[in-house]
Amino acid sequence: MKRIIPIIISMMLLSSTNSKSEIRYPETVKVNHIDTYFGVEVNDPYRWLENDTSAVTSAWVKTQNKVTNNFLAQIPFRAELKKRLTALMNYPKFGAPIKKNGQYFYFKNNGLQNQSVFYHQATLTSTPEVFLDPNTFSTDGTVALHAQSFSKDGKYLAYSISRSGSDWNEIFVMDVASKQILSDHINWSKSSDISWQGDGFYYSAYDAPVPGKEYSNKNEYEKVYYHAVGQSQSQDKLIYENKEFPLRECYPIVTDDEKYLFITETETTTGNELLIKDLSVPGAKFALLAPGFANDYTVVDHVKGKIYILTNWKAPKQRLMEVDPLNLSRENWKEIIPESTNVLERTTIIGGKILAEYMKDATHHAYGFDLSGKKLYEVQLPSLGTLSGFTGSNDDNEAFYIFSSYTLPPTVYRFDVSENKSDVFHKTEVSFKSEEYISEQVFFTSKDGTRVPMSITYKKGMKKDGKNPLMLYGYGGFNISLNPSFSAIRIPFLENGGIYVVANLRGGGEYGEAWHLAGTKMHKQNVFDDFIAAAEYLISHKYTSTKKLAIDGGSNGGLLVGACLTQRPDLYAVAVPEVGVLDMLRYNQFTIGWSWTSDYGNSQESKEMFEYLKGYSPLHNVKPGVNYPATLVMTGDHDDRVVPAHSFKFAATLQADNAGKTPALIRIDSKAGHGAGKPIGKVIDAQTDMWSFVMYNLGMNPKF
Repeated sequence: MKRIIPIIISMMLLSSTNSKSEIRYPETVKVNHIDTYFGVEVNDPYRWLENDTSAVTSAWVKTQNKVTNNFLAQIPFRAELKKRLTALMNYPKFGAPIKKNGQYFYFKNNGLQNQSVFYHQATLTSTPEVFLDPNTFSTDGTVALHAQSFSKDGKYLAYSISRSGSDWNEIFVMDVASKQILSDHINWSKSSDISWQGDGFYYSAYDAPVPGKEYSNKNEYEKVYYHAVGQSQSQDKLIYENKEFPLRECYPIVTDDEKYLFITETETTTGNELLIKDLSVPGAKFALLAPGFANDYTVVDHVKGKIYILTNWKAPKQRLMEVDPLNLSRENWKEIIPESTNVLERTTIIGGKILAEYMKDATHHAYGFDLSGKKLYEVQLPSLGTLSGFTGSNDDNEAFYIFSSYTLPPTVYRFDVSENKSDVFHKTEVSFKSEEYISEQVFFTSKDGTRVPMSITYKKGMKKDGKNPLMLYGYGGFNISLNPSFSAIRIPFLENGGIYVVANLRGGGEYGEAWHLAGTKMHKQNVFDDFIAAAEYLISHKYTSTKKLAIDGGSNGGLLVGACLTQRPDLYAVAVPEVGVLDMLRYNQFTIGWSWTSDYGNSQESKEMFEYLKGYSPLHNVKPGVNYPATLVMTGDHDDRVVPAHSFKFAATLQADNAGKTPALIRIDSKAGHGAGKPIGKVIDAQTDMWSFVMYNLGMNPKF
């Protein structure tokens, strides 16, 4: 139940001097809006900011950005930092090649192109040609290529685009030989797989949303369709829908030989049902292959009459199973690669071999197996770091992968599956002397005694005197692992004596499903305790001090930062919650937020869950009279995954209640979403502002 007391607002935005600092925040009008949960009244004074298309919200956004830009413009080194970041980002970036009908396709960015370009090579030594350039989709680079899929015969390429960072996708079809874009155009798909069968493909989509609410309304009743090349979307054949459960998502997967169609159906971000249909049998119906939502099932492929599935069913760290299509019962599945002490993260079948990628203490190791599960070899990787998957096909011994670490830029390798031999295909050249830096892994003890790893990267010769500026980054959710990754954006901070730290918190996938579940629902506080313990370790071991410590995280990591800055505002000097889930009582009311309940629970399910969520919800735990760290809230106006209302309401509350003189600012990017597909120009602008804010409020005087 909820009670709304309407008021008349004659002027929504009044400029007023903030008595606690020299920053002049806009006055964000409060309304008397009360929600009642299990008899408990909860005030939501900034509810009007959830209406992201209203004129008053637009005016608020414009005024807030003006305040933030005025503050950032006074940072003396901001312009030089942007110049340095631009120079650092101006290097060629390569993706792993996809081989199709003997030819090679891969992404490359020459340096500062807003979007990476899809190239084509007839052979590995022939001259590359531009195949598809997403930079031609828009003048400002805000239309991005989201996914691409070739038909089995290589005749067609289906690809999807997203506009302004939205999760909504549009699908188009290209004739490969002529590079002509055909008339096909599909709307209202959302992060769908494009799975070919013959001269058409399967995809999932929603019904068209209510005009004006495309980026905020709850998404319901996703369906799977088949599209034949050349026909209109209205003619597409409905393949699968579930009318009983509107809040389920469904994704189509076709095996490489086009014999089987799978539907992966999910209720949340954890666990899925798996249905199967034999496409070679006319009129065949779907059969339930893996029931329930307690486990994850990932289809690897169909090879030599057997289906291979990676799953955590009775194996929290995952195992590979073989399924006989003539005997689908799960109890008859055959174990090919058993669960081990390390997480089996991915498996790919290339050249008749199973390439298995394992994760040990957040770093990757890879092995080759035959189809019976016999281990053949270990792939020799350059160092401890991250392997970004193998690309290749079952009928070819040639594969490609990318390897990187915190100090090693991404390098593309060509891999001979039969010979277990890797050769450099593309080496990344960055204006960065990696030999001058070191990355170490340490383990700290959390509040309840759990041993947690984190990686610390810094310039050689660093002294542990407690005076070093340090950025602590974390995520801790949705079974997502933080593996070592290289980013040129961090270099200016490291060059100026900064330390960059990534904590592998519970809630992630670094140690399998048990590690994930230990940071979900009524155990979510473990994630925050881990992050706080990481900060305390770094301070006690004199890597840094409270006055020199900044924290950063995005999305679920934005929740992490929001919760930790409200629980321990004394521990950090700077906090940057990016595109954060900050209103834990209402997150599931918007777009796809309902699917996160497996990690969070929801405020309507029980009084106990409501009280637990309210107990850590960042929005509901900002208190008047508290000195908070310097905070820069970051979001995008087209974020339809974590809607910007989270950040709007949190920033308004922090501005009203912060007792200290530290800034409480919000940066709202225009024509930008949750982060995927953001043009390089916008990336540089956002990172310039973020790092300027961090360095300035840590008292740094960087030289570039």
